[in-house]
Amino acid sequence: MGAEDGLRGEPGWQRLLEYVKKLSYMHSDNELFTLTSGRQSPHFFDLKPLMMHPEGSVLLGQLLNQRLDALAPDFVGGLELGAVPLTAIAVATAGVDCRRHGFMVRKEPKGRGGRKTKNPPGIEGSGIMGGGRIVVLEDVTTTGGSALKTVEQLHQTTPCEVIAVITVVDREEGGAETFAAAGIPFEALIRLSDIVE
Repeated sequence: MGAEDGLRGEPGWQRLLEYVKKLSYMHSDNELFTLTSGRQSPHFFDLKPLMMHPEGSVLLGQLLNQRLDALAPDFVGGLELGAVPLTAIAVATAGVDCRRHGFMVRKEPKGRGGRKTKNPPGIEGSGIMGGGRIVVLEDVTTTGGSALKTVEQLHQTTPCEVIAVITVVDREEGGAETFAAAGIPFEALIRLSDIVE
């Protein structure tokens, strides 16, 4: 069961789906899009316009935080670039009393971590070296390879426990199977089949 199964009844879910279709989805049967994974597809998602939209970002934050509240992580974050605005939205819309903090993982470490936070090279934002439960966030999941590398880096360099991966859009091209094989719970707010049904 994906996160969207529990969120479909929420008033904002359908509205978020419409924003994704309007702002972040492109389709072409004639000219295929080359994805970050190297695959080609008639479907393309760029969630940055959604994450930078006033109402779209708030809807996204509200629905995401419903799942985060249920999972109760100490930290949320993920790989640059897509997870950076997503993490900021999740933290900002959680409310000032929320204990969740955000972090980001660089694709290429700068050779140092957070000087003040004592994080290892490539992990910035809130200090996570005291340990805690983490939910890795991703904007769009194809094969799950990028998020899985992030999970592995966190496990190798920090004392934290990754308890789940949540993506905004699951392209349904193997990501769920990747995380199942790794024993990591995986949830999606929206699936490709919601968009193209």
